[in-house]
Amino acid sequence: MFLSNIETIPGKTITASHGVVSGSTVRAKHVGRDIMAGLKNIVGGELRGYTELLNESRDQAIERMKAQAAQMGANAIVNVRFSTSSVAVGAAEIYVYGTAVTVA
Repeated sequence: MFLSNIETIPGKTITASHGVVSGSTVRAKHVGRDIMAGLKNIVGGELRGYTELLNESRDQAIERMKAQAAQMGANAIVNVRFSTSSVAVGAAEIYVYGTAVTVA
């Protein structure tokens, strides 16, 4: 599955458009990660536990979007965009969306 954050897939021709596809996941913080994050806030530095959590969440949302596109018969997604939002105290959503297309 080709993914692009622009309107085309370079070197390919869009032959069909299948509509908007999306994927999302909502994740909550982990107590262990919160403790380590609190310590990092004191001394500074990257919050690696949260970085890993966001990377895992982004990957899962992308896989869900790709699965939806594949069900529609697409082999690419263009105009891919990401959004995040807080949905509850200590929980956030990562949402990814784009346009499913067939390219040749």
